[in-house]
Amino acid sequence: MASSVPSVPAAVDPDTLTPVLDGRWAALRADIRSHMAVQPYRDPIGLDLEAHRRTVLDELSTLAATDLPGLGFDKAYSGGGDIGGSVVSFEMLGFGDLSLMVKAGVQWGLFGGAVQLLGTAPHHERYLRRIKDLELLGCFAMTEHGHGSDVQHLRTTATYDPDTAEFVVHTPDRGATKEYIGNAARDGHAAVVFAQLVTGGESRGVHAFMVPIRDDRGQAAPGVVIEDCGPKAGLNGVDNGRLAFEHVRVPREALLNRFADVAPDGTYSSPIEGDARRFFTMLGTLIRGRVSVGGSAGSATKRALALAVRYAEVRRQFAKPDGEEVVILDYLAHQRKLLPALATSYALHFAQDELVAALHDTTSEAPEEQQRELESRAAGLKVANTWHATAAIQAAREACGGAGYLAENLLAGLKADTDVFTTFEGDNTVLLQLVAKGLLTDYKDAFQNLSPLATARFAAERVLGAVAERTSARKVLDRLTEGDDREALFDRDWQLKLFEDREQHVLGGVADRLRKAGDDPFGVFNAAQDHVLRAGRVHVDRLVLEAFVRAISNCPDGDAKTLLERVCDLYALANIEADRAWFLEHGRLSAARSKAVIAAVNELCAVLRPHARTLVDAFAIPEQYLAAPMLEAGSSD
Repeated sequence: MASSVPSVPAAVDPDTLTPVLDGRWAALRADIRSHMAVQPYRDPIGLDLEAHRRTVLDELSTLAATDLPGLGFDKAYSGGGDIGGSVVSFEMLGFGDLSLMVKAGVQWGLFGGAVQLLGTAPHHERYLRRIKDLELLGCFAMTEHGHGSDVQHLRTTATYDPDTAEFVVHTPDRGATKEYIGNAARDGHAAVVFAQLVTGGESRGVHAFMVPIRDDRGQAAPGVVIEDCGPKAGLNGVDNGRLAFEHVRVPREALLNRFADVAPDGTYSSPIEGDARRFFTMLGTLIRGRVSVGGSAGSATKRALALAVRYAEVRRQFAKPDGEEVVILDYLAHQRKLLPALATSYALHFAQDELVAALHDTTSEAPEEQQRELESRAAGLKVANTWHATAAIQAAREACGGAGYLAENLLAGLKADTDVFTTFEGDNTVLLQLVAKGLLTDYKDAFQNLSPLATARFAAERVLGAVAERTSARKVLDRLTEGDDREALFDRDWQLKLFEDREQHVLGGVADRLRKAGDDPFGVFNAAQDHVLRAGRVHVDRLVLEAFVRAISNCPDGDAKTLLERVCDLYALANIEADRAWFLEHGRLSAARSKAVIAAVNELCAVLRPHARTLVDAFAIPEQYLAAPMLEAGSSD
C-alpha cells in the first residue's frame, strides 16, 4: 500500500532550520553559542559535592563578566532592559551543566528578579548593580518545609515593631523552616524572605523582605540558622540549604514595598485592595523563573535527543539475511522511541518562543485579564516542557542501552538533573489546576485563591457562562469520512479542530460536574480532580499545536517549511494516538480511523527517519556539549 504521507524533501540543510528555531532572539542565541563554544567545558562527572559547587561558582563568576546576567535588569542599573533576552539566555544555559543554569537562575532570575519586581527605587539603587555583578549573592526563600505549593499559607512571620521601626522575622516551628533554598548552604549573603506581614496585631498576608543571612566573614548572621541540604539526586553544583530565623530584626526599609508599605507608626497601606488579590498580583510578577525553567528543560531534552539520535545512527545491532548489521535507527520501534519525542520538542520550542515574546511584550500596565492569561500559559508550558523532559530523556537513555547508563555519556546526568524540574517553580499537578482554574473563571474578585473549596464554589456559580460552545462530535466524524481516511488525517484544519473539540468537551464536562457542588464543594472538586487536570493538559496541547502551525506559516516556502509540516503532523498524530481511548470513548474516532492514526504515525516515522540527524543538528548545540564517548565507538559492542 502506497504511503499517504504528503511529500517530504530528499534532504534539508539544518542551517536553514536553525534560524526558524532561533526566532526573534536569533542574534542573541548566536552570540551565546559563540561564547559557549570558546569556553572550556567539562561535564561534572565524578566531582564531589564541594568540588562541583566550587566549579559552578567559578563558572558563575565567568558568566557575571559578560552582558548576559544584566539582560533582564533595567538599563538604569547597567542592565539590558531585555526581559525576553534574559529568559533566552537562561534557556541556552540548559545545554550545559544544569547546576550552573539553576544557580544563575537563583541569583539573577529569582533573587535579583524579586528585588527588581517587588522592590522600589531605593532597593534598586542599593542592590541591583551589586546583584548583577555578583558582589551580593542571594537566595529566594519562599518554600517552607510544611508549605511548598501553598505559598499563601506560609508560616514564617515578619512582625513590625513601631518602637524600633523594624520587622522581626521569625520561624515559629520546624514546619516553617525555609527548605531547598539555592545559594543558602554555602554562598548566599542575603535572602528575599517571604513571610506573613503582621502589623498592629493584624496579619496582612505574605510579603517579601530583604534579610541578611551571613556576615562579611561568611558566618551565619545573628539569629539565622543555616543547614546544608547535602547531596541530592542531581544538581549537586547548587548549594541548597535550609534557613530558619530566631527573631531576626531588619529595618522597615527591608520590606520590598512595590505593592504594599508600612509607615513608621505601623500603618499598613497598599494600592491593591484585598489581601488575596495583592498576593496573586505579587506572585504574578515572578513568572519569569517559571518560564525560564520550562525553556531550560526544553534545552536539556534537545541535548538528550541529539545524543540519542546520533548514537542510533552509528550503533548497529542484529544482522539482516545478507549478513549486514542493521543501524538501530532503521528499526521502527527505535524510531517510535525518538521521533515523536523529537516532534514534541519542536512543537514545545515554538510554543515556548511565543510565551517568551508575550512575557517580553506584556507590561505591568497591561489589563489584568491579559496578565492572568500569561500566567496561565506560563504554568501550562512549564508543565508540558518538564514532563516531556522527564519522559523524553528516559526514552533517550533507553534508546542508548547500557551506553546511556554510563555517566560519561551524559544522559544519566541529564536524567538526574532534570528530575526535580517537575516540582520546582511550581509542582506540575498544582500548576495544571491553575491552568484549569483560568479556563473556568473570569478571575472575579471573589475567586482569588487556589483552594479547591473556592474553586468549586465559584465554578458552581459562574463557569457555565465562561465555557465556549462545544463543537459537534458528529461534524468531526463527518469530516473524517470524506475521501481517503489516511489523507484526511494530514488535513491541518482537521487536526486543529480535533484538538479544539477535545478541549471544549473536557472543559464542559468539568463545568457540569463542578456545578453540582451543592453543600460539599470540596468533595465534588476532589472527586473531579482527574477531570480538572485533563482539562488543563488538553488545553496546553491545543496551544502547543497552534503555536507550531503559526511558526510554520511564518516560514518562507521551501524544503525547510515542508519538513516542518511533516514534523508537525507527527506531533499532532502521535498526540491523538496517545489519547485514542478518549477519542474512541467520545465518538471522535471510529475504530477503523483509530487504526489509521497508528499507521500514519508509523509512516511518518519512516519518512522522517532520514531527517532525524538534520532535525537535531538544527538545534545548533555547541559540539563540546555532545562529546560523549559512545558516539565515537557506537558501532561496536
